[in-house]
Amino acid sequence: MSTAQATKNCITLKGSAQIIVEYLKYGINSILFQRGIYPAENFDSTQQYGLTILMSKDPKITTFLQNVLSQTEEWLAKNMISKISMVITNAHSKEVLECWDFKMQAELGDGDTSDPAKLTSTKELSRIQNEIRDVMRQISATVSYLPLLDCICTFDVMIHTLKNTELPAKWDETGAIIIQNAQTVQLRSFSTGLQKVDTVVNFKMSS
Repeated sequence: MSTAQATKNCITLKGSAQIIVEYLKYGINSILFQRGIYPAENFDSTQQYGLTILMSKDPKITTFLQNVLSQTEEWLAKNMISKISMVITNAHSKEVLECWDFKMQAELGDGDTSDPAKLTSTKELSRIQNEIRDVMRQISATVSYLPLLDCICTFDVMIHTLKNTELPAKWDETGAIIIQNAQTVQLRSFSTGLQKVDTVVNFKMSS
């Protein structure tokens, strides 16, 4: 019985990557809705983490995110990612107005650490999801203090990998994200026991 329980509560790197990618999917969709990047009628509500979250129903956006996040999951399972950036730009001037950084930090877990590829964590999934719920609530609350985006905006998602990561076909390297007159707000972090995620929003102050 105790052995089965231990296996049941055991999170591997692959499982950790799935948990984080799920958070990114809901977090990015929530930001798209909260920041008014697309009209409200383009979203459907769903329940996750004990919260109501608005998800885009635009096929182009869902396909784009699916492609980015599937690659993210593959690299996260090998601890090859340092940061994911969601960049919001003015569609006409191409100026970067906001950048949401999801910073990844590897942790050792609480199992056998002799093989980095086989690290495990016994952290309860319910605890992890409670931590994610707190971050999601903070994302929703940012609308109260972030500057109004009063122009047509577009968004992109960038994966910051560790050095020497081989890029898939059709993927390009990109330069640094620069926001003029930037302010930064650090949101809560959460941890799977194997990977810690810090969520930070950088935004242009209204002039």
